[in-house]
Formats: sequence, structure tokens, C-alpha cells
Amino acid sequence: MRLRPTPEIDEYLGSMTKHLTRIRTQADYTTSHAASVADPASFWAAQAETFTWRKKWDETLIWDFEKPEVKWFAGGKLNITENCLDRHLEARSNKLAIIWEPNDPKERPERLTYREMHDRVCKYANVLKRNGVKKGDRVAVYMPMIPDLVVCVLACARIGAIHSVVFCGFSAQSLADRINDAQAVAVLCSDGMYRGAKEMPVKTVVDEALDQCTSVKSVIVTERVKWSVKMVAGRDVWLHDEWKEVNAYCPAEAMDAEDPLFILYTSGSTGKPKGVVHTCGGYMVYVDYSFRNVFQVEESDVFFCTADVGWITGHSYIAYGPTLAGATQVMFEGVPTYPDAGRFWQIVDKHAISIFYTAPTAIRSLMAHSIDHVLPYSLQSLRVLGSVGEPINEEAWHWYRTHIGKGKCPIVDTWWQTETGGIMISSIAGVTDEKPSHAAYPLPGIQPVLLTPEGKEITENEVEGLLCMKFPWPGMLRTIWGDHERCGQTYFSSYKGMYFTGDGAKRDADGRYRIIGRVDDVINVSGHRFGTAEIESAINTAKGVVESAVVGFPHDIKGQGIYAYVVTEKPVEDPEDMRGSIIEAVVASIGRIAKPDKIQFVSGLPKTRSGKIMRRILRKVAENEIDKLGDTSTLLDPDVVDEIVGGKV
Repeated sequence: MRLRPTPEIDEYLGSMTKHLTRIRTQADYTTSHAASVADPASFWAAQAETFTWRKKWDETLIWDFEKPEVKWFAGGKLNITENCLDRHLEARSNKLAIIWEPNDPKERPERLTYREMHDRVCKYANVLKRNGVKKGDRVAVYMPMIPDLVVCVLACARIGAIHSVVFCGFSAQSLADRINDAQAVAVLCSDGMYRGAKEMPVKTVVDEALDQCTSVKSVIVTERVKWSVKMVAGRDVWLHDEWKEVNAYCPAEAMDAEDPLFILYTSGSTGKPKGVVHTCGGYMVYVDYSFRNVFQVEESDVFFCTADVGWITGHSYIAYGPTLAGATQVMFEGVPTYPDAGRFWQIVDKHAISIFYTAPTAIRSLMAHSIDHVLPYSLQSLRVLGSVGEPINEEAWHWYRTHIGKGKCPIVDTWWQTETGGIMISSIAGVTDEKPSHAAYPLPGIQPVLLTPEGKEITENEVEGLLCMKFPWPGMLRTIWGDHERCGQTYFSSYKGMYFTGDGAKRDADGRYRIIGRVDDVINVSGHRFGTAEIESAINTAKGVVESAVVGFPHDIKGQGIYAYVVTEKPVEDPEDMRGSIIEAVVASIGRIAKPDKIQFVSGLPKTRSGKIMRRILRKVAENEIDKLGDTSTLLDPDVVDEIVGGKV
């Protein structure tokens, strides 16, 4: 299906480009959403016109969810870093782009203007080229939250290399898996990292990963903790040495709008993480639009997103969204509870932050500490609060609004995914209304639907269903790296002509959406998705484990915790020792972020006669809903359920 602007709509939208680019009122939202549904091609063309293009696109949208195929701004040529950096130099050269707040509050912050950012990105890009990286190459990034992380991501984009950031908490095995899948030619990392009171290795983890990788030719190391690390001759170089050999002039590579910008791995219901691919043009347009409008960003704002660039939130609303908008942002290396639970609020006051974007997990963890950690700080600079990663529960929402926002800051409860590229459903700060625990309304250009399990669209309100999208948007994924068939199977095969999010949702009487969680075998832990199969595979590598089944359960801080049912070769004599071995196996395979919260040893799992594990029963036990187990008589061994219930941890 090919969409071109009609002359009538084009003329109408052309006269309203400014209006459509920025929503200011409820009427603006209503008009913009209606226009975006009536003629999506013209609507998004109007947004795209505001950027620097080397060559304008030939067709705004080509799409077919059956294939699946989606192309936005087809034939257009650009470089996203010219829009993140170069176009700001005339008016914003001396404006702060990044204020970096180190882990230790006693360490001096670093401030980079847009001119300084531009020069650093160009120099790092030249370092990449000096080390053999070229357009189309994949580059793995495994780095803590230091300025060089954003710099090197943009440097990759500058020369047309495809970056793949791996969260600097994943294990060597997880890193190796991602490097091998992408066939990365280079790894960008640091010597080590600070995280709260801990100093942790980074280069050592990279070295361990690279024992399993043959594609990597270069490793570029940023000095952070000043540790002595192993440097492999002919492969490993220090960034500070390379810096002396390059200048700050690096022309941006012209990229097709549909060329890959980055690969970001996310867990699915099967064991192997999926390399979600986002492309240059559509992602740029959508991230900028969503950032400006959802947060109502003004020129004088200081934006603080507490996410890590290793996740999609950090890609879209640290590396790209704020820089595309020419905004000033704070980037934080540390954790919210070090040196105490007032660290976030100290940063807010210190840097006069006006827009604060964090995860419900962080809010709930800070709620668990005394309010005395909040009271010393004025927080008067704040005007917008945001929530991301998972639905925010009402108690956390009210605490956030009352104690952090002082009752005057709107809260944008944003729903989106790695695959969507940017915020999809959210209130717009101070413009559209908000309701606790509700993501609220679709952004302009977004067309959600609720379906029955059989695929019938539910058109009325006050309903619950499966959340799908019936029309493409510019920021959506294009494929899974190296496996387009899996992309089609995962996202487009469940319901004909629909992108299936994997989430269930409710729609209230006024059309607001409330996300109620995953309907597949994916657990959302602190806003990070893990496929149950991925964790089970890790558990099964522990000595003495025969089989396992993993489910999510309600967790006061994390939202969802990980509950593992484990079958062992023989009765467990030392449960604590066995639990320790299992946790070690998970940490080694995935990372600490995926370690089970509860482990129950069982003699068997509830299975159908065909051998399928009845996870529904295991979920109900983990959720302590023993009275809702349903009919167990059809199981291969119904008695195992009684044993599981009796041994619940």
C-alpha cells in the first residue's frame, strides 16, 4: 500500500504545519489526531519537513502488514546527527546539551555545549574510522552512563555504522550472544564503572565475551575508573590515545531514510533475544515529535531521564529525543539510593530540573524509604513528571504527584515498547487530562484497537481486550536483525492486518487506555522485559536441575518479580546452596537483573497429557490466588498441584 499526500490535505496541513508540529491545547490534540487518522501521510510529511534532509523523500509511506513491510519517507536522504547537532550550531552553539552528574556527588559534574558535543562526536567518529569501522558495520556498545556513551552512539550514526547498545549489567554471555547475532566488528566500552558504592569491571566482561566472538576487530576503551586492564595488541586501543590522532572535522554520511540506525535486543517469549531494528528517517521524526509534545518541552527546560541508554528509553529520550529538540538534559551515572535515597531530589535542585522522567520501580523503591529523604529539597523547578517502563500503580502515582510534584506537576504515564521506538499512548503534559494508572490517549498518528482473543475489534468503551495497532507509525520497528520471518511471526501473524503489542488493555468511558500487562510469556521486571524461556534456559544449566518453569508474580518494588519452579535430579538436601547455584547460573547467563526472587523446588510441573506446562496454574499459585486454579483433573498428574500449593514460598 502506497500513500502520497493529496493536494487538498497537503494544502490544509501546509497552512497548519506549525500548529501540527506542536500541540498546545486540547483542541490542538483533537485536531491533530483527527488529521493524522484522516491522512497519515500528509500529517507525518508535515512533521518531517522541519528537519534537515539531503534529499526529500519520494513517497511518504509504503506499507503492508501482511509481508510485513513498512517504509517511511522512502527515497529520502539524511543523517540524523546533522539534525541532533549541526542544525543547532547557529542558534544553540553555546547552549548546554548535556550536564553529566557522576555517581559520586563529590565528583565534579561535566557540562557539554552543543558545539562541544558536535566536536566530540566528530572526533569519536574519526576514531571509529581510524579503527576500520565503516558505513553498514555493526558496533556493539557496552558502557556505563558516562558522556562518551551518548557521544559514541551519535558517532556511529555520523558515519553510518549501526550501533547496538548492550546494557552494562548484562553478563559476558549475554554480550557475546548479541555481538555474534549482529556480527559486530567493534566494541566500545570503558575500563570499569561506578555504581553506587561499588566499582565494577567492564573491560574484563568484554574480554570474556570476546573469547566466544570472531567478528570483532577493534575494541575502543574509555578510561573511567583508571584500572589496569588487559589490552590485546592489534585489537584494543585507549580512546584518550586515539583522541590525539584525530581532528574534529567529520562530514556526516548520507543515509537512506530506511537504512538501519540501530539494533536493540529485547526479550520475547522464546529464549533467544530479538534484535529490533530501527531506521534513520522515521525514528528521527517520531522520537522528536513525541518528545516535544508529550513533555511540552520549552527552550529553557532542563530534562532528566533516569533510564540507561542500554534500554530503548535511553535511546529515544536521552541519546536522540533531547538532542533532536536542541534541549538541555541531565545524564546520571549513579543509582537513586546512593549515597542516600535523596539523590534524585538533590540532582533536581542542583541542576534546576524542570522535566523528570523515571520508572515506577524507582518511585516505589524511594517510597519505601523515609519521606525525610525528600523533605530537605524544594523541587520548585519541576513542572512535568513522567513515568515509563510499566504501568504505574495508584499509590505510587499519588505519592509521586504529592511529594515530588507538590500537587502542581502533571504526570505523563507513558506506554510504549522497544519495538514502537517512542511513546505511543500518554497524556500530554498540562494539555490533555490525566487519570491515575491510565496511560490515557493515543498520540496523533497512533491508531490503537482492542481485540477479542478471536480477533474481533471491540469498538465500545468500558471494555478490556488485546492491544493492537491497525496502522503504521514512523518510529515502529522494521524487522528483527537477520530474521524477518520471526518479525512477521512475532508481531504481525496473530491478527490479520494488525501489529500485536503483546499487552492487554482496558479502555474507560472517556476513551483512556489502561495497560494491564503482558498476555504472553514475558515478565516485566522493573520495566525490563524478560522471556520466561530465556530465564528457564539459564536455570537449566545449573548442576542437578532437570527442568524449570518461570512465571511473574506481583512485587511491591519491581512491579513483577520472578518466581521459578525447579525440578531437580534428586531431593535437595541444602536448599540455600541449591538456590545459590541457580542464581549464579542466571547471573552468568543473563545478568543480575534477571535473578529469580523466589525459587520453589518441586517433584514435577503441572502438565497436560501432551506435555505442555500449564503456566496458568503456576501463575495463580505464585500470585497466591489458590482459589482460582480452575480444573486440574485433565492434567497428567493432578497431585503435583497440591504439592506445589503446599510448598509455596
